[in-house]
Amino acid sequence: MTQVKPMRADARRNYERLLRAAAEAFAEHGETASLDDIAKRAGVGSGTLYRHFPTRQALLEAVYLGRVEAIAARADVLAAHLPPGEALVEWLNELGAGMLQVRGLKALLGSAVTSGGPATVPACGDCLRDAAARLVGAAQTAGALRSDVEPIDVLRLAHGVATASELADGKGACIRRYLSLLVDGLRPVRRA
Repeated sequence: MTQVKPMRADARRNYERLLRAAAEAFAEHGETASLDDIAKRAGVGSGTLYRHFPTRQALLEAVYLGRVEAIAARADVLAAHLPPGEALVEWLNELGAGMLQVRGLKALLGSAVTSGGPATVPACGDCLRDAAARLVGAAQTAGALRSDVEPIDVLRLAHGVATASELADGKGACIRRYLSLLVDGLRPVRRA
């Protein structure tokens, strides 16, 4: 087992300043915020930024990891209080709202649902995929969701719904309606 060497105090301060500066820049400009501007805001050089975060994706993930883990944790809270189908729908609503309220989060979550290999998928995507798998499995067992639906399908569709809702009015006010339409299509067909 490899031990991770703790950061020096100055490196830790730089890391924390970079995270704060990136969160501010992403909030203002979205995921395309200038990395050079982020380094300047943090009072460090670009080399320091790239030493800590070799890619924009790594920086996005570091900034939003806590938020993504909180969204994933809501799956279990909702599953404990709602029937399986309702828990899935409510979680998708919260996931969609989070993607629209936090600039840059939608881009990060979009990469979490791509079909690329593990190297292209952010680690924070694992907790979302696991949460989706638990909710989808429970909804299928309860007969509230078609058996051929995969958890990744649901995440990809939720990402698409968030994008469509954002396109509709720029604010995502339609997300609950669009998710309702989506979920209706994912329910099992009742044969007469």
